[in-house]
Amino acid sequence: MTSPAGPPPTGRGNTEQKPLKLLAVTACPTGIAHTYMAAEKLAQAAASRGIEMKVETQGSIGAENVLDDNDVSSADGVIVAADKDVDLSRFVGKRVLTVGVAEGIRRPEQLIERVRSAPVHAPGGATAPTAAHGGGKERSVAYKALMNGVSYMIPFVVVGGLLIAISLSLGGHTDPSGGLVIPKDSFWMDVNNIGVIGFTLMVPILSGYIAYAIGDRPALVPGMVGGWIANTGSLYDSKAGAGFIGAIVTGFLAGYLVLWIKKVKVPKFVQPIMPIIVIPIVATTALGLFFVYVIGKPISWVFEHLTDWLSGMTGTSAILLGAILGLMIAFDMGGPVNKTAFLFGAGLIATGNQTVMGMCAAAIPVMPLGQGLATLIRKRLYTEQERETGLASLFMGCFGISEGAIPFAAARPAQVIPANMLGGAVAGAVAGVAGVEDAVPHGGPIVAVLGAVSGVPMFFVAVVIGTVVTALTTVALVDIGERRRGLASVPAGGPVLIGAEAGVSAPSVPGAGTSAASAVPDPDAASGDGARGAAAVVPRQGVSTSGVAVASRESGAAGDEVLSGYLSERTVKVELDARDKESAIREMAELLARTGKVVDGDELVATALRREAQGTTGLGEEIAIPHAKTDAVSAPLVGFARSAEGVEWDSLDGTKARLVFMIAVPEASAGDEHLRILALLSRKLMDPGFRERLSEAGDEAAVLEVLSEIR
Repeated sequence: MTSPAGPPPTGRGNTEQKPLKLLAVTACPTGIAHTYMAAEKLAQAAASRGIEMKVETQGSIGAENVLDDNDVSSADGVIVAADKDVDLSRFVGKRVLTVGVAEGIRRPEQLIERVRSAPVHAPGGATAPTAAHGGGKERSVAYKALMNGVSYMIPFVVVGGLLIAISLSLGGHTDPSGGLVIPKDSFWMDVNNIGVIGFTLMVPILSGYIAYAIGDRPALVPGMVGGWIANTGSLYDSKAGAGFIGAIVTGFLAGYLVLWIKKVKVPKFVQPIMPIIVIPIVATTALGLFFVYVIGKPISWVFEHLTDWLSGMTGTSAILLGAILGLMIAFDMGGPVNKTAFLFGAGLIATGNQTVMGMCAAAIPVMPLGQGLATLIRKRLYTEQERETGLASLFMGCFGISEGAIPFAAARPAQVIPANMLGGAVAGAVAGVAGVEDAVPHGGPIVAVLGAVSGVPMFFVAVVIGTVVTALTTVALVDIGERRRGLASVPAGGPVLIGAEAGVSAPSVPGAGTSAASAVPDPDAASGDGARGAAAVVPRQGVSTSGVAVASRESGAAGDEVLSGYLSERTVKVELDARDKESAIREMAELLARTGKVVDGDELVATALRREAQGTTGLGEEIAIPHAKTDAVSAPLVGFARSAEGVEWDSLDGTKARLVFMIAVPEASAGDEHLRILALLSRKLMDPGFRERLSEAGDEAAVLEVLSEIR
């Protein structure tokens, strides 16, 4: 939006001063309330000074009021108030001030003064840094970089894995000498090859976009090339490459290497070619040689000796060997540890020992099946994108494609990898004690269906037990991790959404994206699914998914319902009795329960409090918008209450909350309409006159009349 420009200041005589023109970009991890509140505040501050300002908002519903080349060329400065990466390359040669979105809300006047003396953005400069939230800037940047890589990798995993699975199921057959085979020069072999290409690109993409999030475009090439090298063991004499774990390492190395090179002072005539020639070449060469000669050799040595150690264990307990092989298979899903165990089992088939491969075959599908099952058991812990990936993961698991679990492991390694290993160990041990045999070097239910497995019933028992163990352990660990992050008020990225989120700097609550009101320190939002998650704010009891806001009256409401019909006199209270945040949330939940649409009041309160633990929903200006996305409500709900004394809400500007909105929405009630409504509400609440009228409204009917102004 563009704020009205005041008349150009005129000096004495014939001198005339050119009016100042500024640009701004606002963005928060979830792209809802804070994005639009910061935009409104900056525009108001500029208008009050007679300064022309155009503000681009990068919200969950997409970028709006986008700054074009003409805007940039005529601008005197750019304010970037964002808690997520913003590409600054279009602002080369302009004064650019980068701050967190909270600064745009709290100190817009100061930002307008500071941008006049901000440094000029140079070619090859990095993206706007993510503001630190409690956990510290470095942690925030690292988490967000990881989530960035994971989000770009997921489509490659899904497309590649599903195409391989389809080609194997429809065109493959068992061959004692070659495993599960697809006839050469057949249609299904072509489909398989396309899937293999997707899988091959998966690891470099992960590495490349981790690097990109840290070092911007110059880091993309070294990151991708480094990931390819990490995944290609033959380059450093290893039978198995370093897999996705190696890609994570190369991604961070490439990103920070590029940042370091950017700090090197070079002559002016070299500066223009630094980001497109010098930095990519130097960083790619240095990283590639470092991996091949320094990191690669130890990797090769370790896994050669690991194979020898396994060979000496064939005479030991089948349970112990099966558990060890299951742990290895599950550790890195296609990486060097996994391949060492797999090649060990496959190599023994030719000697007539098929039991070792049977242990591996039972463990191979456990990770994707377990992670897919986890997304079904506790949907609220996962974003919409993660739940969709979970369904694809289940399908890939049926065909023995363990890489289907990589997106989950890359996003939450501390929770997912231990759960995978526990389930894999259980599956391998059960298969070992039952004497399951596999005649082909492949795993998963598909080999049993095609007749390559002996002891089929116990094979499936092993797979099912391992899958359930993985799923339950994952859910438990993720839930514990969320609670700890909440108690520590950690910033997600995730995501997540589970923690993400998201990603961002801190994970957002899975499936909940962050709400329109999510406080500036928005946890992980990474991961998460911006558009849908946002609507599903994780509020307190009963919050309307649809959003707080469109004050459109439904026909027949006759003035007693506003905000799309989700708020009525039943959900309005002119005087809040509570004096602390938790009591206020409980009181708001009781208010929403008057509608008869609150199924579980305790769960609604618990969900809203979990959201608060991840970051305050106190927006400043004496406003709080707690929210929750939960099936504790059967329909979207919005409540409003006032507090004369105010409730301490840890707001951005230190003010107590006197105007409290609560939004509660069911899991399934998410969509762009809700995001737009939340954006409208956030903007309207920045109008001092509107807040004053809302504060002075005498009764519930008068409150509804004021809220009907939101359009």
